[in-house]
Amino acid sequence: MTTATPALRLSVLDRSRIRQGEPPAQALRDTVAFAREAERLGYHRFWVAEHHGVPGVAGSAPTVLAAAVAAATTRIRIGTGGVMLPNHQPMVVAEQFGVLASLFPDRIDMGLGRSVAFTDGVRRALGREKDAADHFPEQLAELLGYFAPPPDSRPEVHARPAEGLRVPAFVLATGSGADLAAEAGLPLVIGGPHGPDALLAAVDRYRSRFRPSAQSAAPYVVLAGNIAVAPTPEAAHDLLVSEAWSTAYARTHGEFPPLTPTAEVLARPMTPRERTAYDQALTGHLWGPPDRVVADLRTLLARTGADEYLVTTHSHDRAALLTSYRLLAEAAGLTPAPE
Repeated sequence: MTTATPALRLSVLDRSRIRQGEPPAQALRDTVAFAREAERLGYHRFWVAEHHGVPGVAGSAPTVLAAAVAAATTRIRIGTGGVMLPNHQPMVVAEQFGVLASLFPDRIDMGLGRSVAFTDGVRRALGREKDAADHFPEQLAELLGYFAPPPDSRPEVHARPAEGLRVPAFVLATGSGADLAAEAGLPLVIGGPHGPDALLAAVDRYRSRFRPSAQSAAPYVVLAGNIAVAPTPEAAHDLLVSEAWSTAYARTHGEFPPLTPTAEVLARPMTPRERTAYDQALTGHLWGPPDRVVADLRTLLARTGADEYLVTTHSHDRAALLTSYRLLAEAAGLTPAPE
């Protein structure tokens, strides 16, 4: 008697990356179309992100974009990865998600991050200081309180239509952020290239410090990172090139640019500093032919005990990128949406 291989739970985070030579509006339209394809392929969630003043990213208003994505799909869960809570008033965030959850019941996720805007100018425009992230725990508690006020309390302000709705909340974290998720009793989303020791330490710490809450009775871990799948290792590796160059350029020039075609990146002369940053940006990802990637992914999930994987890959070659997500879904045994 054979034991069936357990199904993987895979989701998608799309940042609405701008491609070289295309307007930001095209990136947003691509996000909506991508969500439809992710739903068709059987992915569990589709999340959008928040970035302000970044030349290479069109996704600056995640709850607005989430509404467009939810309206264009029918069953996949839609959410944010994430709303950067220090940039906003918690009541406004509660109201926005209350509207989303009212329009699209049982489909909305509230992914929350603690990063503040990258530059002084953007922080000033948002009315935030550099230390705004220090107040994340208090902001998080206030936000959750708008959905479920403490028993016997008489809140001075009600966030309608959020009050009384159940919108699953997730904490996006690196490093010490895992402790915040544990203390709040919320699912953890932990991203970045997967250095095994640091990743395992953060996940173990989260589980050991987790406090059950009205939101979550037990720990729940979502790993996030790049996965590139293609028939050959070389083609899969090429999918990582344009995003790696954007990351390297940002680290060496202070500006995150639109996605550049792979051939242009590979032909580009790089300074030693750029080359070091580029090589670093290419490490820690899962890539290769479908069966090998899924085997590596199962090993990673088993080693960390993670419940879900949030795929965050971006590439200038949109057709090859969609093929990567399709091959991954097929190899992982995802259940396609009915026609």
